[in-house]
Amino acid sequence: MALVAAGAVVLAGCTSDPETETPAPAATDEGGTDEGSTDGGGATDEGGATDDAGSTDGAGSTEGGEGAAAGSTGKSDQEFETNDDTVVFSTGSEQYNAYNGATSSTNSTYNSVVNNQLFGGFWYWGTDGAIYPNEWFGSYTVESEDPLTVKYTISDEAVWSDGVPVTANDFLLEWASSNPEALGGVDALGFDPVSDTFGKYVPEAPETEVDSKEFTITYPEAYPDWELMVSGALPSHIAAQEAGLEPAELAQAILNGDGETVAQVSEFWNKGWLFPDYTVTDPALVPSSGPYTLDGSTWEVGESLTLVPNEQFYGPAPATGNLRFAFAAPETHVQALQNLDIHVIEPQATVDTLTELEGMQDTVGVLTGDEMTWEHLDFNFAEGSIFSDEEGGLAAREAFAYCVPRENIVQNLIQPINPEAEVMNLREKFPFQDDYQEVLDAAYDGRYDTVDIEKAKEKFAEAGLEDGVEVRIGYSGPNQRRTDEVTAIKASCDEVGFNITDVGNPEFFEDGGTLANGDYEVALFAWAGSGQIASGQPIYSTGGGQNFGQFSNEEVDAAWEALATSNDPAVHLEQTKIIEKLLWDNLYGIPVFAHPGVVGYDLTLENVRHTSVQTGVSWNAEQWVRAQ
Repeated sequence: MALVAAGAVVLAGCTSDPETETPAPAATDEGGTDEGSTDGGGATDEGGATDDAGSTDGAGSTEGGEGAAAGSTGKSDQEFETNDDTVVFSTGSEQYNAYNGATSSTNSTYNSVVNNQLFGGFWYWGTDGAIYPNEWFGSYTVESEDPLTVKYTISDEAVWSDGVPVTANDFLLEWASSNPEALGGVDALGFDPVSDTFGKYVPEAPETEVDSKEFTITYPEAYPDWELMVSGALPSHIAAQEAGLEPAELAQAILNGDGETVAQVSEFWNKGWLFPDYTVTDPALVPSSGPYTLDGSTWEVGESLTLVPNEQFYGPAPATGNLRFAFAAPETHVQALQNLDIHVIEPQATVDTLTELEGMQDTVGVLTGDEMTWEHLDFNFAEGSIFSDEEGGLAAREAFAYCVPRENIVQNLIQPINPEAEVMNLREKFPFQDDYQEVLDAAYDGRYDTVDIEKAKEKFAEAGLEDGVEVRIGYSGPNQRRTDEVTAIKASCDEVGFNITDVGNPEFFEDGGTLANGDYEVALFAWAGSGQIASGQPIYSTGGGQNFGQFSNEEVDAAWEALATSNDPAVHLEQTKIIEKLLWDNLYGIPVFAHPGVVGYDLTLENVRHTSVQTGVSWNAEQWVRAQ
């Protein structure tokens, strides 16, 4: 993914199943939010809720698409001559709205699918979560193990589409934007990053010189997801220019620890690269370092965004001249594919959708597989919420957990697509991973697996709740599967005394929307990960950038700190057991299921391949090409 923290979990959106709501972890709702991270842009390990950095423990996927080598998990080694064809893809109706996908409000799959094509980076995720180098962008080598010291070298050919070289200056700004403590504090600096992981684990600025093509990063303590920490970066010369600074002046200020000067770019960094009106007012402010660019793009508000090739691109040429992202509601995807209005879809996986696609196999290819995206219900712990510790507290959360019909939801909505699907009872491990059962045995006794209305009523009374108390369940809508989930929850939990209210809406993930404002008692979305180890820390730790519900627990904080400062797999496993048990004991939220993945594509296209990770099927969109 592109601009959000490269190791983050992303919010998964409400369109494609690989949620990326985001971190992240980044955030998106159905294809959304543990969801978080992008492969070309940001440098942080932000919030993901999946496990191993760099590889996955068995996330299966069905490789497919003409031109894909059997068993291959990386990109094709084909060379392309860019044609003038148009390929259309949709991740849902949510519109792209941020070139900077690394802020607390823009780290989502909806933004990352576009930004992945606009930014170059040192590496990308393959279909199973393995890391592959982007040799055309540069290289990185470990120079010392103790302390861990990594040297990064940017290709001499790497330039932004405005002709300005990609340099260490860009990565200095990437570091500074997520490390306010080193430069005067959060309030003084003013940046609003989705994650502070880069700054937290790399407290000293990268060692480099202004305008250099090389920089070195030193980790004073162990950090298991270090390889995910740095991938791509935003153009520092644009941020400097918009703040009235010279690019070299900004870079030197970061090296000097001059927070007062660096703070001058934070307002533009936070807001200047966003598109609240869904239009690019000045293409000069959004140069590309990847295969496609916004300069010359066609944006039809509410309809689509068409990217065009970056004429200054120094890497492998993109295959197709026009890459269009259609903002189409999930329920329209199958028909649009049949009509060839859209050529690649990653629809919400339902039995009806899969049946329809399988009935079109003369013209449509179908790919399925496990995904590292998972559905969850998160409580709002903010002051005034009935689930906060000051109000109904743990008893209120238990009452809700006892009445949520998770088995019914999985049986009716997920098993018809994936007969092997089961209720997911962990957050950092997936049912298809080898160590899932070991962690589960240590963390959770199964008490909420089956609906128990009488037990729920006991807890409801213990919490002192009044009959008919409203519980607003928010999600990014329209989303039929989530609507069905809320309907099932209402049918069960209203018996207890709750009044479940569906407040799903299109602005759920927007800046100032439902999730950001806390206008909910329970948030329903998904996190999309890619095998990170420590990416869940910003989701569950006190004050974490992806801890939207304001959960706080000192024991959880300590366990994450122990996990995130060790490179020992045994420590990771032990601390994961502790974290999972504490999250169940305190009911941070309720995991529901891992998303099944379904991809449909025009059979005339080559190189369309399903992936288990948060980048989704568009992870290699620059290689999609129509067979000649």
